[in-house]
Amino acid sequence: MTYPIEDKLVIAVASSALFQLDEADMVFRQEGVRAYRAYQREHEADVLKPGIAFPFVRRFLELNKVFPDRQPAEVVLLSRNDSDTGLRVFTSIEHYGLGIVRAAFTRGNSPFRYIPAYNVSLFLSANEEDVREALNHGYPAGRVLPSVANDEETDDELRVAFDFDGVIADDSAEQVFQKEGMEAFYNSETAKAQTAIAPGPLGDLFRKLGNLRKLEDEREEQDRNYRRFLKTAIITARSAPAHKRVISTLRSWNITVDETHFLGGMDKGRVLETLRPHIFFDDQQHPHLDSAQAFTPSVHIPFGITTQNRKQEIAK
Repeated sequence: MTYPIEDKLVIAVASSALFQLDEADMVFRQEGVRAYRAYQREHEADVLKPGIAFPFVRRFLELNKVFPDRQPAEVVLLSRNDSDTGLRVFTSIEHYGLGIVRAAFTRGNSPFRYIPAYNVSLFLSANEEDVREALNHGYPAGRVLPSVANDEETDDELRVAFDFDGVIADDSAEQVFQKEGMEAFYNSETAKAQTAIAPGPLGDLFRKLGNLRKLEDEREEQDRNYRRFLKTAIITARSAPAHKRVISTLRSWNITVDETHFLGGMDKGRVLETLRPHIFFDDQQHPHLDSAQAFTPSVHIPFGITTQNRKQEIAK
């Protein structure tokens, strides 16, 4: 039985996010396309080592075993390779039994244009340019950073952690903080405590994961011994009284999460070291993802005012 892609939660990955391609990439950069093509053909049967997004992708596809009657999860490969040089990637996918069957090979062109065609709620790539282009066009995307990517076989959960502002919610509140300061931010958030914030770049992904959580809620009610597979968390630099708007926003979206941490600017790595999510999304590489990379696969969402300010700092 086939399931329409419109009914699925679809994640797209570039080969650079799924596998370690350092050697092949070095050949491409130093010797060019022809040498790269020869190298990939020569090593076609050599299985690639798992990359940063691999633990998340593997567990994400396990959702189809948790919900066999729905088959809700799909992963699509979006690659700058052509199908010839990309064959090695598919060989590795088959070796690991990942169940990825759809792919787009664009022969050097950025594949982000096909995000809506494949109903994608998240595009993961190590290519910063591709990710920024996707976000600039309003598509959900994140850049995987060099980070710890432990994949313990005995770990039978999928833990997904998000920053709030600029990731699952838009950056309107962050704009107040960046432009007017902390006091103005707290005054604004207190006044708007019951006003929901609009979804951010990963809002659709967060909502669809929330729908799957509800299915597990139903199972848990029917069977108190049921062990949940999917767990979600919000790890935000907000603190009281700005926490109220997060809660009212989640209520308006009718979404609950397993854990919420209001850190008040505390180092996020302190929480991530304990939580050990299989992926963590944040719009601020410095300092938040800097502290996250030692504990979890880390993804930068270069979105909104924090990214603009960072560009201005670098330009100076």
